[in-house]
Amino acid sequence: MSARTKARKRAVDVLFEAAQRRVDAVTLLSERVREPGTQSPLPQYAVEVVEGVHANLARIDETIASLAQGWTLERMPAVDLAILRVGVWEILCNEQVDDAVAIDEAVELAASLSTDDSPAFVNGLLGRVSRLKDTL
Repeated sequence: MSARTKARKRAVDVLFEAAQRRVDAVTLLSERVREPGTQSPLPQYAVEVVEGVHANLARIDETIASLAQGWTLERMPAVDLAILRVGVWEILCNEQVDDAVAIDEAVELAASLSTDDSPAFVNGLLGRVSRLKDTL
């Protein structure tokens, strides 16, 4: 597993935990950086991802909501939403990551962390984001 793959997983963990605890993701992030607990320190890319998602959350959620046919954000599994937020941020806001890589990484996370249907859902939605990003 590459360093960036591990960092994405850790970013999803922080975003998921923040949503479940209903706390600010950046506040939780700073706690995890200060006191990693039993886990290894957060990789710098995980910090960048969480901060980027947080800074662009309104745009990211609007994008997801507008392209998730038949799904509201509230209805999505929380882990899928965290994965999608990371993927959308990488596609729309991080020019250093190729869209195909962002999509593949998100699909792999969905396959390992969520339901059997999640990889296809994540792939389809992020594929639409990639195709339409110049208009979003």
